[in-house]
Amino acid sequence: MLDFVLYMVFSVLESSALFYIAFKIFKLDIYPKEIVFAGLIMAFISYTLRNNYGLSKTDVFLQYTLTFLFIWLLFRIHIFFAVIVTGVAYQAYMLIQSVLYLFMNSTGIYELQFPSISIGIYILQILTSATAFIVAYNIGVRRKGFDFIPDKPEGRVTISKSDKILFALCIPSVLVVILMLYLIEYLPHFFFVIPLFYGFLLFGYLYLSSQKNRGGIY
Repeated sequence: MLDFVLYMVFSVLESSALFYIAFKIFKLDIYPKEIVFAGLIMAFISYTLRNNYGLSKTDVFLQYTLTFLFIWLLFRIHIFFAVIVTGVAYQAYMLIQSVLYLFMNSTGIYELQFPSISIGIYILQILTSATAFIVAYNIGVRRKGFDFIPDKPEGRVTISKSDKILFALCIPSVLVVILMLYLIEYLPHFFFVIPLFYGFLLFGYLYLSSQKNRGGIY
């Protein structure tokens, strides 16, 4: 029972941080109740898949899909741009988490147990979520986000060249998450390539988004 409660609490914390940083990056309205509701559904499905069926890689793909579906259908973002928002959010969040994992793994913090609970994993989730919240909050306070995402889910939108490139950059996102799990389990010495790859993709996202926000790419 304790494992279930801890899993739910920290999973909701992570998903909330993910949505929060996504909405702050693109200057979208924050809906706390809806965010927690989405997080509870995602956490329960994740716990069931991982603990009852051992389908961790399936869970990664499904969590990404659920994030997209909630952004599209619950938070009412146009389907095309919902893909972009989801991709950017995952790139930013996983870059933070992969860097923190490298630090915690090198210092032995990630392996902490008490007595049979993996404290290191919970510390990683707390640090990642806290960092994401802080980064997102500062983006909002300094008004550094992008405002080209339309606020109407229905209706015709004009898809520009930069939009198509941003859309294409979303494709590797979930594959890199699965690769990250594989490297942690089988090739931990090569894990350093994950934050580098995430950083490269995120740089592409932010550069193109910045240019688009200024009207520099059509």
